[in-house]
Amino acid sequence: MRLVKSVLLFILFTGTLQAADAVKSAPDFSLLDPEGGLHTLAEYKGKPLIIHFWATWCPYCKKLQPGLDQLAQDYQDTDLQVLGISFNEDEGALPAETLISRGIHFPTLIYGEPAARDYGVLGTPTTLFINRSGEIVWTTNISNPIDPNLKAATEYILKY
Repeated sequence: MRLVKSVLLFILFTGTLQAADAVKSAPDFSLLDPEGGLHTLAEYKGKPLIIHFWATWCPYCKKLQPGLDQLAQDYQDTDLQVLGISFNEDEGALPAETLISRGIHFPTLIYGEPAARDYGVLGTPTTLFINRSGEIVWTTNISNPIDPNLKAATEYILKY
């Protein structure tokens, strides 16, 4: 049992170091909202930002979204921003309407394929935590809406 704990701690620590070494500036994007308005990363300059890459057909995204929405509500008195970016959608998909029907309140941008490519997103869900300096400090594919790492990462980007 001790050996298992040691190995798990080593893996966790090594993964943390790799994540820290991989910190990079968030690439700019220029994407549309469902009403046709254009949005860029510059709108979020100086604010902690969670970007959630998702698709309407993704069951893991659907599972995670209430947790991200809860984070937005829990930290509504701060400058934390939560933003969905929909990509790889089926023809006729309605991302904004899908979020509303799920009771999710954070906004989403659409046709996010260029941003997904620039951010190195390979699948859904992919969630990025970006600090006030515009650096990606954590990227995850977690789908558990109550994973404690989501809150820890949120608190980190609020602080730094």
